Amino acid sequence: MKEAIDRLLEELSGLSCKTQKEVEEARVRFLGKKGEITRLFDEFRSFDKDMKREFGSKINALKNAAVAKIEELRSQAGSDDEAGASTQDLSMPGDQFELGSRHPVSIVRQQIVDIFRKVGYEVAEGPEIEDDYHVFEALNFPPNHPARDMQDTFFVSAGHLNPLLLRTHTSSVQVRTMEKMGLPIRVICPGRVFRNEAISARAHCIFHQVEGLYIDKGVTFADLKQAILMFAREMFGPETSIRMRPSYFPFTEPSSEVDVSCNICHGKGCNICKGTGWLEILGCGMVDPNVLKASGIDPNVYSGFAFGMGVERIAMLKWQVNDLRHYFENDIRFLREFSTAVEV
Repeated sequence: MKEAIDRLLEELSGLSCKTQKEVEEARVRFLGKKGEITRLFDEFRSFDKDMKREFGSKINALKNAAVAKIEELRSQAGSDDEAGASTQDLSMPGDQFELGSRHPVSIVRQQIVDIFRKVGYEVAEGPEIEDDYHVFEALNFPPNHPARDMQDTFFVSAGHLNPLLLRTHTSSVQVRTMEKMGLPIRVICPGRVFRNEAISARAHCIFHQVEGLYIDKGVTFADLKQAILMFAREMFGPETSIRMRPSYFPFTEPSSEVDVSCNICHGKGCNICKGTGWLEILGCGMVDPNVLKASGIDPNVYSGFAFGMGVERIAMLKWQVNDLRHYFENDIRFLREFSTAVEV
């Protein structure tokens, strides 16, 4: 045992390493699970008390010396790359690599948010797994409304008084905002939503929405129209016109669908707008008094408007994308087209 300890101490004193790889090999040789010092400790366990008393301190001193030597060599040794640097021609041109780009949906989502941030809207977000109350009941959906049907909604836990589901719209974020945020409220709610729909060129079971909510004293439909016109001209160009068609949503009254003048044919009619000169972009309306009451807001004092749009839909119109599925297929040829997209 004494001879083995003296031999290892002598080897450690003369040990030298040039690279980190050699240092690691030395560490494994002396201190690894099957290393020289580990083997001595295994033998030491079988000694009697007198032998342990004699060699215990010597083995510990050997281990400490090995640890200190390895640390010293590690701090002095060069990297593995430096060891092979002499064989490399540093004058050779480097390998080119492509920079990635933001996804078109992310680009348009940020453009929409930035447009409304300019006029004082804050960003609000909420959970993608929601309860029935915040997705439907608080938004004035009657119990027999078709959107509650299993064919339209992905339920996580059905059959309960307040079942959990994947949110079908980001209007649930508006409800949570009205419950927690002080008045007046001016928020934009971007997020991913889910609906149990057949996937096609015009529809998908996963898509993204941006919804807006403004509640204050004296808010009118004229304020809503001005906000939508401002957005349309910021997104599609200063010459854009809008038209508002009567519609129905459970959470707004009155409600409207909004079309913008086609930015391809400028209202003359083309295959993109199907010859009408108009393209549908969003739904909107004045917040229903029942929705305000559900969140503890007095509809006799406050009024407000809400709007919602599909991000993929806006991106399709902005860049004339003819198939919604392109956004989800990760085709590098498609995504590369947006590497130079300019953000507002």
